[in-house]
Amino acid sequence: MTEFGAPVNYRETDSGSKRPRQPTLASARRIIVKIGSALIVEQGSGTVREAWLDTLANDIARLRGRGQDVALVSSGAVAIGRYALNLHEKMLSATHRQAAAAVGQAELAKAYRERFARHGLTVAQILLTLDDTTQKRRLANLRETLVKLMNFQTIPVINENDAIAGSAVTFGDNDRLAARTAQLVGGDTLVLLSNVAGLYSADPYESASAALIKEVYEVTPQIELMAGGTRLGYSCGGMKSKLVAARMALASGCKMIIADGRDVHPLSAVDAGKPCTWFYPSTEARLTRKRWIAGALRPTGALMVGNGPVTQLRLGESLWAPQVTSFTGDFVRGDAVVIRDVSGSEVARGISIYSSAELRHVTRQPQSKIVPSSLGCELKPIVHRDDLALAQ
Repeated sequence: MTEFGAPVNYRETDSGSKRPRQPTLASARRIIVKIGSALIVEQGSGTVREAWLDTLANDIARLRGRGQDVALVSSGAVAIGRYALNLHEKMLSATHRQAAAAVGQAELAKAYRERFARHGLTVAQILLTLDDTTQKRRLANLRETLVKLMNFQTIPVINENDAIAGSAVTFGDNDRLAARTAQLVGGDTLVLLSNVAGLYSADPYESASAALIKEVYEVTPQIELMAGGTRLGYSCGGMKSKLVAARMALASGCKMIIADGRDVHPLSAVDAGKPCTWFYPSTEARLTRKRWIAGALRPTGALMVGNGPVTQLRLGESLWAPQVTSFTGDFVRGDAVVIRDVSGSEVARGISIYSSAELRHVTRQPQSKIVPSSLGCELKPIVHRDDLALAQ
């Protein structure tokens, strides 16, 4: 039993079933963005597409400005490095690929640091091997580091450590690595920026009648048949790997988007309603996430609320700052908290979007006097309904 109590029984509810008529990134709280080599590296020269990267950094600065956590999973190191070493793509042996990755990763990190600094953003580089996500202790350390970096409002830039990874023990492609990252950090939205607008009913490069699939609720065999092979260029995944990533993301209750990343400001384009493919997790997947919140996470704080907010929570609403009468504990963004009523009974458990320091700042002044910029972000729920598990 912890200071905040052992978990009580929780009921099977799904308050996350409400979807906006026009889906955007605005409701996301923790976003993982995957960037393919073909988007960030100029074909023919192996240089970083700095102008495009600057618009992406501008998009991410806007997301951070409204209080959303963002992590990047970026390809490109091998593509950059092979040009620097004058290695032809067809002659890339395993050792050539490792050498190219070592050279290219330094250039890629430099490009991210410089372009994001222009928007006041700090980036952190995380290079992973498959063992980092499968061995229990290393997995726990990785999760803690990534969450801590986002709490510091830093943008983690994640890539597989191709300089030392062997071909038999790799993630396979960065689509899967991105989905695994979303699982690790409790991401609710995964964005795969691609060189197509989304999933089509057939290969749009070969069929004039190919239609964009705007919503997918299950990756069925029929959906899998729509994925063609890998196209020429830097990509090692193609649509098939994106559907594997979709299965991984949806299983953990995370939405996924396949969107066209070739234009400038690709994330703003998604927010503006540019056609893309949205993958929605099933009710069972969302309930699995809520069971994980209810039973697996150790709470580090407790929030006390009145009878009115308890009713609103049971109707599927989020918890907001004015509804909290007091709180205890020392917690950071992403930590689990217990929500209690006036009698001290446990009402729910959830993941806090605020740290205890931020919550202390918000709750000590009237709601009308709260200035969003004083927190560095727009005012948002303390616990979002999608991150809330109700007690019976």
